[in-house]
Amino acid sequence: MTLHEDEIPVDKTLVGSLLKAQRPEWADLPLSPAGAGTDNTMYRLGDDLLVRLPRTADKGQSVRKEQEWLPRLAPLLASPIPELVHAGTPTNVFPLVWSVYRWIDGDEAGPDTVRDWAAFGTDLATVVRELHRIDLMGATRADGLNWYRGGSLGPCDQWIASCLNDCRTTVGSEVDVDSLEQLWRAALTLPEPSGPHVWLHGDLKPTNLLVREGKLHAVIDFGGLSVGFPDAEHSTLWDLPPQARQAYWDTLNLDDVTWARARAWAIAVGVSGISYYRHTFPAFVAECQARLQAILIDATAR
Repeated sequence: MTLHEDEIPVDKTLVGSLLKAQRPEWADLPLSPAGAGTDNTMYRLGDDLLVRLPRTADKGQSVRKEQEWLPRLAPLLASPIPELVHAGTPTNVFPLVWSVYRWIDGDEAGPDTVRDWAAFGTDLATVVRELHRIDLMGATRADGLNWYRGGSLGPCDQWIASCLNDCRTTVGSEVDVDSLEQLWRAALTLPEPSGPHVWLHGDLKPTNLLVREGKLHAVIDFGGLSVGFPDAEHSTLWDLPPQARQAYWDTLNLDDVTWARARAWAIAVGVSGISYYRHTFPAFVAECQARLQAILIDATAR
């Protein structure tokens, strides 16, 4: 599945050649596809390892961030996060950095895996609060940790306005794009965030939250790791049921302005995802549409 024009093709043969060249002791372990997101392709290696390869050169920068910062953040977090065991270097066949991580057992968060959504929301809020309280260790947004979701809404307005117009044409019969645009524009009039910058995971959607025995167990995929304002960190709450959202809100004691900005970020990610992946990644587009519908229902209820 190719998602980007400048994507570098990856298959088992290529991954095997990388392992043989850089970690020959793993070259004979079983290798099988382990999923693919918008930024990376993954292969399970044996029982205990995961190979993670960026799809494009700019996604390779995210891999470098993970390699540099995850070993420093992991000891400061109570929940498991990916443990780097090999920082792969570029080769002639794959000219980007890549990684091998320790495999983390668990299932994606969903109705068949989560036992108590309110408890799940509370646990997720605890993880977020813990991450946001970690010292920046000298890191700033100037250190390649300046992903757009840690900034302000205003600089994204022209881009998101275009995506809203695109969605009005493509999914306007299924999604109330006009109401979404009203929520987006209302958030643009709110005061700018003024609190201190914090560490941000950047993409705490259900596929990046692993569940074990019905409870939140681990957080994966730190490709969106950044330093910035925390509003967008809360945007994936609309991917979860209302019970989880409310428990998360209560645990972090979020104010209405922060919530409105977080909702605007959720709209931005949803409409841009539909616009960009409309013809290449239908499963992700369906996730984005579900998020937007949840936003509309929640906005009416509030």
